Amino acid sequence: MIIIIGAGLSGLLTAYRLKQEGIPFKILEARTRVGGRIHTVYGTDNTPLELGATWFGTQHKYLIAVLKELGIDYFEQYMEGTVFFQPFATSPAESIQIPSQPPSYRISGGTSNLINTLYQKLDKDEVLLDQPVKEIKFHENSVQVIAKDVFEGNRVILCIPPKLWAKKILFEPHLPSDLMNIATQTHTWMEDSIKVALTYDQPFWQQENLSGTLFSNTGPINELYDHCNHKRSKYALCGFINASFKNLAYEERRACVVDQIKNVFGEKAGEFVDYEECIWSEEENTFEESNSAPYPHQNNGNPIFNKSFFDDKLLISGSESASEFPGYMDGAVYSANVTAKKIAAAHK
Repeated sequence: MIIIIGAGLSGLLTAYRLKQEGIPFKILEARTRVGGRIHTVYGTDNTPLELGATWFGTQHKYLIAVLKELGIDYFEQYMEGTVFFQPFATSPAESIQIPSQPPSYRISGGTSNLINTLYQKLDKDEVLLDQPVKEIKFHENSVQVIAKDVFEGNRVILCIPPKLWAKKILFEPHLPSDLMNIATQTHTWMEDSIKVALTYDQPFWQQENLSGTLFSNTGPINELYDHCNHKRSKYALCGFINASFKNLAYEERRACVVDQIKNVFGEKAGEFVDYEECIWSEEENTFEESNSAPYPHQNNGNPIFNKSFFDDKLLISGSESASEFPGYMDGAVYSANVTAKKIAAAHK
């Protein structure tokens, strides 16, 4: 049996690929939900709000191939109308022309549509939630994984960010020091992000020929985009807050956000139905303190993650370990495909 650590995109897709090959597995997930850093919440009127991974482009061919394979639609990010830019705290937002760029896309029904589709293809007893892994022991012919319960298998796949397994899981025997050094210095994508989303009864910005897009040097919001659903029947704005605002109390941070969007878009922006946010550095199953601040994507795709360890009993998968598009959903898909192929070949 293969034991997969983590029920994010990489873990679930690896499991689905193994299931297609008839190879038994168990996924152990620390959270009480699947998806990892893909986290869609649904507003009062069921508007999908992305508090985690959201956008992708035509270059992300592995992700697009999986969406097509599973029959999941995707749609272009709405960017029509005026874009605002706030250069300084002392000056109002100004309308700007942004140079023509390749479109980005979102998954119809929310990014969690991909997660839920994969999850539904697995049996419920194959994915165990609320099982944070504390220890992994490698024996001559088996692997023992100690979480809330104890599991035995012949291989284990780490499908969580390298910094997490390096700092939270005890390995016996120890992992090689060069692998541990790289892992502890690997940036976890999303770990510093704060996402914010607001739902509305009407898309007031579209009615005023505004794109809903804001770029700001001042914050709290650095970037904001139209976040209506693919049918444009549910209305929202979604974006990123400057990470330093995590130090404010929730009410204070929310008030700053509302003040900013009212200043930029007018009073109607304050008439929202839902306000949702996610501070990823407060998610213990995503964030782990670094010894020194890593730069974005530091060590993502490092070749050491392609190796297997302990006579092929340990494999590393996941977004950060991918050798193509590491740190993105596309990397998670690429990694899952490669890892599942390796295991299928070994089983044959």
